[in-house]
Order: sequence, then structure tokens, then C-alpha cells
Amino acid sequence: MNDAQLNYTITEKEFLVVVFGFQKFIFYLIGSHEIIYTNHSALKHLLSNKDAKPRLVRWIMLLQEFDCEIKDNKSSKNLVAEHLSRIICDRKSESSICECLLDE
Repeated sequence: MNDAQLNYTITEKEFLVVVFGFQKFIFYLIGSHEIIYTNHSALKHLLSNKDAKPRLVRWIMLLQEFDCEIKDNKSSKNLVAEHLSRIICDRKSESSICECLLDE
């Protein structure tokens, strides 16, 4: 993330991740139905928000080009995200996340 993106709110950062994913894999997603699972329920309401910032309006217009829906997934049920957020890596050894997962 660049300096400007670091100042986004949490909801905007979550939305940025979704938009980045759609832009990155646009050729694979065209013509199919996508379901976005998130534990951030505010993303569902952003798509129907008419009084949004111009940046959010551009992102909403991008997502409207696709056949996608956003579903809530409570964080207690999202075990993969819980596991990844709790990995303890030794920052001094500069080990990658793959090395941290070898024993688990």
C-alpha cells in the first residue's frame, strides 16, 4: 500500500482489497458469478450507498460490472483468517510466512 492508502479507514482498506482482487484477476472473473466472503459487514452496505466519496463510487461502479455478491462470514467461523492472523514469526530472522507454516 502506498502512503495515501495507509490513511484509508478500515472499511476502505477492506474494499480496496476486493477491488484489487477483481482488477488483478479480471480475465478469470468475467462471465462468472463471484461470491465474496468477508467478516466486515459494512462492505455490503457500501454498494447501496448513494452518498459516497468519489473514490468509493469508482470502486462501486467497477464491481457493478461483475455478477458478484457479498456475504458475511463471522470471524469466529473463518478459521483460516484466524489462523493466519495468529502466526508468530521471528522478525529478526526475516523468515517468510512459508517457513512459519512448515511445522503446522
